[in-house]
Amino acid sequence: MEGRSQELVSRINSELSIDIIPGHFATNHSHINYYIDMTNIKCSHKMAKLVAEQFANNYSASTLVDTIVCLDGTEMIAAFLADNLAQNGVNNGENINIVTPEFNSNGQMIFRDNIQKMVWKKNIILLVASATTGKTINRSLECIQYYNGKTRGISAIFSAADRIGDIDINCIFKKDDITDYRTYAAHECPECIAKKKLDAIVNSYGYSKL
Repeated sequence: MEGRSQELVSRINSELSIDIIPGHFATNHSHINYYIDMTNIKCSHKMAKLVAEQFANNYSASTLVDTIVCLDGTEMIAAFLADNLAQNGVNNGENINIVTPEFNSNGQMIFRDNIQKMVWKKNIILLVASATTGKTINRSLECIQYYNGKTRGISAIFSAADRIGDIDINCIFKKDDITDYRTYAAHECPECIAKKKLDAIVNSYGYSKL
């Protein structure tokens, strides 16, 4: 599978790249024809800092940010983003919190009592690695709203959508960067209909070959 890997360089910043692998993959919500490997961007401090700088450009001059809610292992990017925002624009000198929601035994997204004060009535940026079907983002927005937070922006390393509801998604890589990228409901997947086996189960942590 790794032999099919291709490097995709960002149109925004040539120093940023991800690896994409064509195939037949299953996520929690859908089947996709490319696995997008963001390991380097999330784990390399140099790349994480560059990603954060790109995201900061969307908010520093106009968006007051109290808290960054991060999913998919994006905490290092969030730290660089908070540091950048806290030194520039409308957030200059302000403290910015970084929190990660928890999933309970029922799969519900929650914030524990000691974290809720960083969400309640706060201006929030939601940071995710990827947005494919939009289900995880919608669930996150509902969770933030439940705790009376105010989502002011969404940032994703890769997004197959331009916006969720009335909020634009700021991203480094778009669906258009992978011209034949497709996502399907499991029962509508043409690879499954053709009885082709899955290459791997994938999520925000990586992949497990089958």
